[in-house]
Amino acid sequence: MRIATWNVNSLRTRIHRVEAFLERQQVDVLAIQETKAREDQLPLMGLQSLGYEVAAAGYNQWNGVAILSRVGLEDVQVGFPEMPDFGDPLAAEARAIGAVCGGVRLWSLYVPNGRKVDDPHYVYKLDWLERLRVAAGGWLAEDTALVGDWNIAPRDEDVFDMSQFRNSTHVTPRERAAFQAFLDDGYVDVGRPHTPGPDVYTYWDYYRQRFERNRGLRIDFVLGSPSLTSRVTHAFVDLDERDPAQGEGKPSDHAPVIVDLT
Repeated sequence: MRIATWNVNSLRTRIHRVEAFLERQQVDVLAIQETKAREDQLPLMGLQSLGYEVAAAGYNQWNGVAILSRVGLEDVQVGFPEMPDFGDPLAAEARAIGAVCGGVRLWSLYVPNGRKVDDPHYVYKLDWLERLRVAAGGWLAEDTALVGDWNIAPRDEDVFDMSQFRNSTHVTPRERAAFQAFLDDGYVDVGRPHTPGPDVYTYWDYYRQRFERNRGLRIDFVLGSPSLTSRVTHAFVDLDERDPAQGEGKPSDHAPVIVDLT
Protein backbone atom coordinates (compact mmCIF):
# COMPACT_ATOMS: atom_id res chain seq x y z
CA MET A 1 0.00 0.00 0.00
CA ARG A 2 1.24 3.47 -0.87
CA ILE A 3 0.34 6.44 1.37
CA ALA A 4 1.26 10.07 0.87
CA THR A 5 0.87 13.47 2.50
CA TRP A 6 0.74 16.80 0.70
CA ASN A 7 0.03 20.38 1.67
CA VAL A 8 -1.55 21.43 -1.63
CA ASN A 9 -2.04 25.14 -0.77
CA SER A 10 -5.64 25.16 -2.12
CA LEU A 11 -7.22 22.01 -3.51
CA ARG A 12 -9.43 23.99 -5.88
CA THR A 13 -6.41 25.70 -7.40
CA ARG A 14 -4.37 22.50 -7.65
CA ILE A 15 -7.01 19.87 -8.38
CA HIS A 16 -5.56 18.94 -11.80
CA ARG A 17 -2.13 18.49 -10.24
CA VAL A 18 -3.60 16.30 -7.49
CA GLU A 19 -5.48 14.11 -9.96
CA ALA A 20 -2.39 13.71 -12.15
CA PHE A 21 -0.22 12.97 -9.11
CA LEU A 22 -2.55 10.21 -7.89
CA GLU A 23 -2.45 8.52 -11.29
CA ARG A 24 1.27 9.02 -11.84
CA GLN A 25 2.34 7.73 -8.43
CA GLN A 26 -0.52 5.23 -7.94
CA VAL A 27 -1.16 6.45 -4.40
CA ASP A 28 -3.69 4.45 -2.37
CA VAL A 29 -4.24 6.98 0.42
CA LEU A 30 -3.48 10.70 0.21
CA ALA A 31 -3.64 13.01 3.21
CA ILE A 32 -4.12 16.63 2.16
CA GLN A 33 -3.59 19.84 4.10
CA GLU A 34 -4.60 23.41 3.30
CA THR A 35 -7.60 22.56 1.15
CA LYS A 36 -8.73 26.18 1.80
CA ALA A 37 -12.42 25.44 1.29
CA ARG A 38 -15.57 24.08 2.86
CA GLU A 39 -16.44 20.50 2.00
CA ASP A 40 -19.24 21.62 -0.34
CA GLN A 41 -16.78 23.76 -2.32
CA LEU A 42 -14.29 20.99 -3.10
CA PRO A 43 -14.03 19.67 -6.69
CA LEU A 44 -14.45 15.97 -5.98
CA MET A 45 -15.95 14.47 -9.13
CA GLY A 46 -12.60 13.79 -10.80
CA LEU A 47 -11.19 12.23 -7.64
CA GLN A 48 -14.24 10.03 -7.22
CA SER A 49 -14.07 8.96 -10.86
CA LEU A 50 -10.52 7.77 -10.16
CA GLY A 51 -11.92 5.49 -7.45
CA TYR A 52 -11.20 7.57 -4.33
CA GLU A 53 -13.51 8.05 -1.39
CA VAL A 54 -13.10 11.46 0.23
CA ALA A 55 -13.42 12.68 3.81
CA ALA A 56 -12.83 16.39 4.36
CA ALA A 57 -13.13 19.10 6.97
CA GLY A 58 -13.13 22.80 6.16
CA TYR A 59 -14.94 25.79 7.57
CA ASN A 60 -13.76 28.69 5.38
CA GLN A 61 -10.95 29.73 3.02
CA TRP A 62 -8.29 28.96 5.64
CA ASN A 63 -6.76 25.65 6.72
CA GLY A 64 -8.75 22.57 5.74
CA VAL A 65 -7.76 18.89 5.71
CA ALA A 66 -8.85 15.83 3.76
CA ILE A 67 -8.17 12.14 3.20
CA LEU A 68 -8.53 10.44 -0.18
CA SER A 69 -8.59 6.64 -0.18
CA ARG A 70 -9.15 3.89 -2.71
CA VAL A 71 -8.66 1.14 -0.09
CA GLY A 72 -11.57 1.99 2.20
CA LEU A 73 -12.52 4.93 4.41
CA GLU A 74 -13.94 4.00 7.79
CA ASP A 75 -14.32 5.49 11.25
CA VAL A 76 -13.87 9.08 10.07
CA GLN A 77 -13.11 11.53 12.87
CA VAL A 78 -12.93 15.30 12.46
CA GLY A 79 -10.55 16.63 15.10
CA PHE A 80 -8.78 14.57 17.74
CA PRO A 81 -10.01 14.37 21.36
CA GLU A 82 -9.51 17.66 23.28
CA MET A 83 -8.20 19.46 20.19
CA PRO A 84 -8.03 23.15 21.16
CA ASP A 85 -9.78 26.03 19.43
CA PHE A 86 -8.24 29.40 18.63
CA GLY A 87 -9.25 33.03 18.36
CA ASP A 88 -11.35 35.60 20.16
CA PRO A 89 -14.00 34.34 20.43
CA LEU A 90 -12.66 30.78 20.34
CA ALA A 91 -13.51 28.87 17.18
CA ALA A 92 -12.71 25.42 15.82
CA GLU A 93 -10.14 25.18 13.02
CA ALA A 94 -10.05 22.44 10.38
CA ARG A 95 -6.62 21.03 11.17
CA ALA A 96 -7.08 17.30 11.78
CA ILE A 97 -9.07 14.49 10.23
CA GLY A 98 -8.58 10.78 10.80
CA ALA A 99 -9.87 7.58 9.22
CA VAL A 100 -9.07 3.89 8.91
CA CYS A 101 -7.89 3.15 5.37
CA GLY A 102 -6.84 -0.34 4.38
CA GLY A 103 -6.37 -1.25 8.03
CA VAL A 104 -4.22 1.81 8.79
CA ARG A 105 -5.46 4.53 11.12
CA LEU A 106 -4.26 7.64 9.31
CA TRP A 107 -4.48 11.24 10.48
CA SER A 108 -4.08 14.19 8.13
CA LEU A 109 -2.64 16.97 10.29
CA TYR A 110 -2.07 20.64 9.64
CA VAL A 111 -0.17 21.83 12.70
CA PRO A 112 -0.63 25.54 13.52
CA ASN A 113 2.12 27.76 12.14
CA GLY A 114 2.84 29.65 15.36
CA ARG A 115 3.45 32.94 13.52
CA LYS A 116 5.93 34.52 15.98
CA VAL A 117 7.38 33.32 19.27
CA ASP A 118 5.60 36.12 21.17
CA ASP A 119 2.26 35.54 19.41
CA PRO A 120 -0.74 33.76 21.02
CA HIS A 121 -0.67 31.46 17.99
CA TYR A 122 2.68 30.08 19.17
CA VAL A 123 1.17 29.14 22.54
CA TYR A 124 -1.77 27.61 20.68
CA LYS A 125 0.64 25.58 18.52
CA LEU A 126 2.39 24.08 21.53
CA ASP A 127 -0.91 23.30 23.25
CA TRP A 128 -2.27 21.75 20.05
CA LEU A 129 0.77 19.50 19.72
CA GLU A 130 0.66 18.38 23.34
CA ARG A 131 -3.02 17.49 23.14
CA LEU A 132 -2.37 15.60 19.91
CA ARG A 133 0.48 13.72 21.59
CA VAL A 134 -1.79 12.66 24.45
CA ALA A 135 -4.47 11.47 22.04
CA ALA A 136 -1.91 9.72 19.83
CA GLY A 137 -0.71 7.67 22.78
CA GLY A 138 -3.95 5.73 22.51
CA TRP A 139 -3.23 4.74 18.91
CA LEU A 140 0.32 3.43 19.37
CA ALA A 141 -0.76 -0.20 19.56
CA GLU A 142 -2.43 0.02 16.13
CA ASP A 143 -1.06 0.53 12.62
CA THR A 144 -1.15 4.32 12.88
CA ALA A 145 0.25 7.08 10.68
CA LEU A 146 0.37 10.70 11.85
CA VAL A 147 1.03 12.55 8.62
CA GLY A 148 1.02 16.10 7.38
CA ASP A 149 2.48 19.56 7.59
CA TRP A 150 3.99 19.74 11.06
CA ASN A 151 5.36 23.28 10.65
CA ILE A 152 8.47 22.18 12.58
CA ALA A 153 11.99 21.57 11.28
CA PRO A 154 13.19 19.16 13.98
CA ARG A 155 16.90 19.26 13.14
CA ASP A 156 19.31 21.92 11.94
CA GLU A 157 19.89 19.89 8.77
CA ASP A 158 16.17 20.37 8.00
CA VAL A 159 16.77 24.10 7.39
CA PHE A 160 18.68 25.55 4.45
CA ASP A 161 20.33 28.21 6.62
CA MET A 162 19.82 28.29 10.38
CA SER A 163 21.28 31.79 10.60
CA GLN A 164 18.16 33.08 8.85
CA PHE A 165 15.87 31.54 11.46
CA ARG A 166 17.17 33.05 14.68
CA ASN A 167 14.24 33.81 17.02
CA SER A 168 11.87 32.33 14.45
CA THR A 169 9.15 29.74 14.77
CA HIS A 170 9.55 26.22 13.34
CA VAL A 171 13.01 25.78 14.91
CA THR A 172 12.62 26.89 18.54
CA PRO A 173 13.64 24.46 21.28
CA ARG A 174 10.04 24.19 22.53
CA GLU A 175 8.69 23.27 19.10
CA ARG A 176 11.45 20.76 18.51
CA ALA A 177 10.86 19.26 21.95
CA ALA A 178 7.16 18.93 21.14
CA PHE A 179 8.03 16.99 17.97
CA GLN A 180 10.60 14.86 19.80
CA ALA A 181 7.97 13.95 22.40
CA PHE A 182 6.11 11.90 19.77
CA LEU A 183 9.31 9.99 19.00
CA ASP A 184 10.01 9.47 22.69
CA ASP A 185 6.53 7.97 23.05
CA GLY A 186 7.27 5.42 20.31
CA TYR A 187 6.37 7.01 17.00
CA VAL A 188 9.01 6.92 14.25
CA ASP A 189 9.86 9.40 11.51
CA VAL A 190 9.61 6.68 8.86
CA GLY A 191 10.85 8.83 5.98
CA ARG A 192 14.20 9.93 7.32
CA PRO A 193 16.07 6.60 7.00
CA HIS A 194 15.13 6.51 3.30
CA THR A 195 15.74 10.23 2.66
CA PRO A 196 18.61 11.24 4.94
CA GLY A 197 19.75 14.87 4.97
CA PRO A 198 21.18 17.35 4.74
CA ASP A 199 19.59 19.23 1.83
CA VAL A 200 16.39 17.15 1.85
CA TYR A 201 13.38 19.44 2.12
CA THR A 202 9.61 19.36 1.62
CA TYR A 203 8.82 23.09 1.52
CA TRP A 204 10.32 25.94 -0.51
CA ASP A 205 8.97 29.49 -0.38
CA TYR A 206 8.02 31.01 -3.73
CA TYR A 207 10.38 33.89 -2.91
CA ARG A 208 13.52 34.34 -5.04
CA GLN A 209 13.54 30.90 -6.68
CA ARG A 210 13.96 29.08 -3.40
CA PHE A 211 13.10 25.73 -5.02
CA GLU A 212 15.52 26.15 -7.91
CA ARG A 213 18.30 26.94 -5.40
CA ASN A 214 17.11 24.21 -2.97
CA ARG A 215 16.74 26.63 -0.08
CA GLY A 216 13.95 24.90 1.76
CA LEU A 217 12.67 23.41 4.98
CA ARG A 218 11.81 19.85 5.93
CA ILE A 219 8.50 20.25 7.74
CA ASP A 220 6.22 17.53 6.28
CA PHE A 221 6.45 14.14 7.95
CA VAL A 222 4.96 10.68 8.30
CA LEU A 223 5.24 9.42 11.88
CA GLY A 224 4.41 5.74 12.24
CA SER A 225 3.51 3.56 15.17
CA PRO A 226 5.92 0.65 15.79
CA SER A 227 3.79 -1.88 13.89
CA LEU A 228 3.33 0.44 10.93
CA THR A 229 7.03 1.32 10.89
CA SER A 230 7.90 -2.36 10.53
CA ARG A 231 5.90 -2.39 7.29
CA VAL A 232 7.73 0.52 5.61
CA THR A 233 9.79 -0.51 2.58
CA HIS A 234 10.55 2.85 0.97
CA ALA A 235 9.89 6.59 1.28
CA PHE A 236 10.72 9.64 -0.81
CA VAL A 237 9.86 13.26 -1.54
CA ASP A 238 8.25 13.81 -4.95
CA LEU A 239 10.19 16.87 -6.10
CA ASP A 240 8.43 16.97 -9.48
CA GLU A 241 5.28 18.24 -7.79
CA ARG A 242 7.12 21.32 -6.50
CA ASP A 243 8.96 22.01 -9.74
CA PRO A 244 7.40 24.96 -11.65
CA ALA A 245 8.58 23.38 -14.89
CA GLN A 246 6.53 20.23 -14.28
CA GLY A 247 2.79 19.66 -14.26
CA GLU A 248 -0.16 21.93 -14.99
CA GLY A 249 -0.32 25.36 -13.38
CA LYS A 250 1.62 26.82 -10.49
CA PRO A 251 2.78 24.18 -7.97
CA SER A 252 2.13 24.16 -4.25
CA ASP A 253 5.00 25.44 -2.13
CA HIS A 254 5.17 21.94 -0.58
CA ALA A 255 6.13 18.62 -2.18
CA PRO A 256 4.38 15.32 -1.38
CA VAL A 257 6.01 12.79 0.94
CA ILE A 258 5.33 9.21 -0.19
CA VAL A 259 5.70 6.04 1.89
CA ASP A 260 5.34 2.43 0.72
CA LEU A 261 4.05 -0.27 3.06
CA THR A 262 3.98 -4.05 2.72
